[in-house]
Amino acid sequence: MSKLKNLLSSGNERNRQSTRGGSYSLAMTAVVLAIVVVVNIFASVLPTSLTKFDISSSKLYSITSNTKVVVNALQQDVTIYWIVQSGAEDQVIENLLGKYESLSDHIKVVKKNPDVYPTFAEQYTDDYVQNNSLVVECGDKYRYIGLEDIYIGEINMYSGTYDADSFDGEGALTSAIDYVTSEEYPRVYLLEGHGEAELPADFAEQIEKENMETQTLSLLTVDDVPEEADCIIIYAPQSDISAEEKEMLADYVSAGGKLFVSAGPVEDGILENLYSLLGDYGVTANEGIVVDSDREHYALGAPLVLIPDMASSSVTDSLIEENYYTIMPVALGLTNEGYSSKGTVTDLLTTSYMSFSKAAGYDLATYDYEEGDIEGPFSVAVSVEDNSGGKIYWFTSDQFLEAQYNSFSSGSNMDLAMNALSDLIGESEAMAIRSKSLNYNYLTITDATSSLLKVLMIGVFPLAYLGAGICVILSRKKVQNETF
Repeated sequence: MSKLKNLLSSGNERNRQSTRGGSYSLAMTAVVLAIVVVVNIFASVLPTSLTKFDISSSKLYSITSNTKVVVNALQQDVTIYWIVQSGAEDQVIENLLGKYESLSDHIKVVKKNPDVYPTFAEQYTDDYVQNNSLVVECGDKYRYIGLEDIYIGEINMYSGTYDADSFDGEGALTSAIDYVTSEEYPRVYLLEGHGEAELPADFAEQIEKENMETQTLSLLTVDDVPEEADCIIIYAPQSDISAEEKEMLADYVSAGGKLFVSAGPVEDGILENLYSLLGDYGVTANEGIVVDSDREHYALGAPLVLIPDMASSSVTDSLIEENYYTIMPVALGLTNEGYSSKGTVTDLLTTSYMSFSKAAGYDLATYDYEEGDIEGPFSVAVSVEDNSGGKIYWFTSDQFLEAQYNSFSSGSNMDLAMNALSDLIGESEAMAIRSKSLNYNYLTITDATSSLLKVLMIGVFPLAYLGAGICVILSRKKVQNETF
């Protein structure tokens, strides 16, 4: 009888312990659930910058430090109207607008449903307005940003559809904000009178996007370079400037002026007066066209389509960090003496030690080295800082901004040029904000690897977890039986 009582007493004690354990587990579960609910409520009111993280390779959901500089400096209220039907919101654009709004109290995003406000967009544009287009407004100034300015692409000639390959929402928005909040815009003069080519369409559009005002300038009709000129662009001249024009440009730089030059070799040889601007700083322009026999330093199977080495500088570092290369086709070779009492010269792009300048120029018949050719290496892009504060960026190819070569360089040619131009006009924070690629890379695996992963994920891992659970249950029952 005493044994039976002991057993009953032991069983009751275990029941009480089980009950207490169950109550404790229930209480802990309730506490954990309450904590989870509170954490979720707290997280829901946090800005997206603290709750969402961009792990995309192109940083599609992030904004650059350049944008942060522009937005954080705002002193005026800016309204971004988001023209979109309910339920048709683009998630990438929505994320982007949220980041702008969270950066500054001066930015407000307002949705305008065209079904509710059918005539709203007519006051800003006569174009057909697609869903997810934007209008940036500050006071009486505004800029309309069409969807085609955000998702950059082209019409597919076979399907007739618009194929977007890059996202330029940040660049378009930051430029628009800078435009509507600025009172004055940089004035850029385009030199004419020497057979200069028109600026490539993409380059001209980028200049407009960066809010630079352009107008032409002939030095033959003025006594001096206009004082209001923030920069002078000399693009692809086919004939030389006069000695008088050279002196005017030299005086302009010596007084703190800025020059952007893209001038390559011409069929008649070399533009002596123009290149004498560099001669004043100890830089020699060599006759001919540069070719590079090192296979790693030319593209498209043509040794005169150069892929030069890029030196670190304020305008190249962003490209170097992302492992971009520039392409310089049909370029003139410069030799930097390394010393000048007038200023400092920095090599930006240089050819290899296997390069040489073909003295025959446009009449070259072979890419091989011949007697009379000039041995390299050469500089094909330099920056010059005059002691007065004047500055020159000089590129010795007048074709590197053409669409085909810019495309081959993945846009780095354009970025380098815009970085240089932005630096010249004193807007380093507005240096080119690259559009972000929408061409995703997919992981490709073999059938054998795919079958192995299926077996592991569907068979082995689930069975392993099931086996581990059975072992735990059996071991617990064994302990209970031994205790009982």
